[in-house]
Amino acid sequence: MKNLRNLLWSACLLFPLAAGAQQQQQQPSYPEGTVPNEHNISGADYPRIGQDRRVHFRIYAPEAKKVEISFRGEMTRGEDGWWTLVSKEPEVVGFHYYQVIIDGVSTADPNGKTFFGMGKWVSGIEIPEGAEGDYYAIKDVPHGQISESWYYSDIRQEWRRCIVYTPAEYDKNPDKRYPVLYLQHGMGENETSWSKQGKMNFIMDNLIAEGKAKPMIVVMDNGNIEVFKTLPGEDPGQARARFGAQFPDILVKEIIPHIDSTFRTLTDRDNRAMAGLSWGGLLTFNTTLNNLDKFAYIGGFSGAGSIDLKQLDTVYGGVFKDRKAFNDKVHVFFLGIGSEERPERTKNLSDGLKAAGIDNIYYESPGTAHEFLTWRRCLKEFVPRLFQGK
Repeated sequence: MKNLRNLLWSACLLFPLAAGAQQQQQQPSYPEGTVPNEHNISGADYPRIGQDRRVHFRIYAPEAKKVEISFRGEMTRGEDGWWTLVSKEPEVVGFHYYQVIIDGVSTADPNGKTFFGMGKWVSGIEIPEGAEGDYYAIKDVPHGQISESWYYSDIRQEWRRCIVYTPAEYDKNPDKRYPVLYLQHGMGENETSWSKQGKMNFIMDNLIAEGKAKPMIVVMDNGNIEVFKTLPGEDPGQARARFGAQFPDILVKEIIPHIDSTFRTLTDRDNRAMAGLSWGGLLTFNTTLNNLDKFAYIGGFSGAGSIDLKQLDTVYGGVFKDRKAFNDKVHVFFLGIGSEERPERTKNLSDGLKAAGIDNIYYESPGTAHEFLTWRRCLKEFVPRLFQGK
């Protein structure tokens, strides 16, 4: 019996070693110098990002006739049913959408987390920015909270939700009230986009922790610009005019009252800001410039639309006609854009406004196009200027 116990004990000692050796032998090999995409689901090894910024995709679809990766091309099928593709060119740093297209059917990658963009739920690739991206890294600092806040819209006749960021100190200071930034997404996106693709909460956490920005509440709502389509008998111009047209009224008449009654806010105009990216920039102009009694800070990030400099005295109800009055009311008028997305349109607007006597701040993100890295950088530049007084 004693010899049997010794044999069993020896087997128990040897089993983990044998299992470890077998596991080591079965460990899959990956392309050298690659790491999993940060937006993969837990345990998924692909897509992988190479040191050369090329992306390695791998999809299992043994019955498929053709598999593609959107914006990147057709995949190659292996005998084992796995399809592979490596980006032909290095990807630009930052966040990029993609879909898997299997026999003509587009879908999110089952190996990735989903993001609402392009008017649908899709997948995302993050090409690390390196040290320059430190401002949106997750750090050991106090973190704010992201929550959902629901309200009923009489204008839309529907229940709606806004995504709300409250700074880390919010629950620790029950008597303190906070300024508010209303932050809008772009066409084909929704109220989740800034907190998911934009990493706005980490940007805010880091800026506040470093003393570069005042603690504030950030509200992100749906601008009703998720999917662009024309109605029967409507031309594209009419559809564009309708696209998101209800939102300024929703924000002023419903969202702001809801936020002011639900959260501890400072409710005067000097403590209220609005900014938006792309079409959300147009909604920002359409909201703030028609309601300067409610907003003192304005930001357009690659903003759609423009301001007619030839009609400056009459556009937006003549808000620019009295230059001094406008400059006194608007503490920050920020115009940002990426250097690779025809920046001259925003630069010319900024220069034209300055020549006419309208104060504004122009920011150009180096090396970025119409993408979230441009807008993350714009947010980083815009937020420290808020609520600092004139």
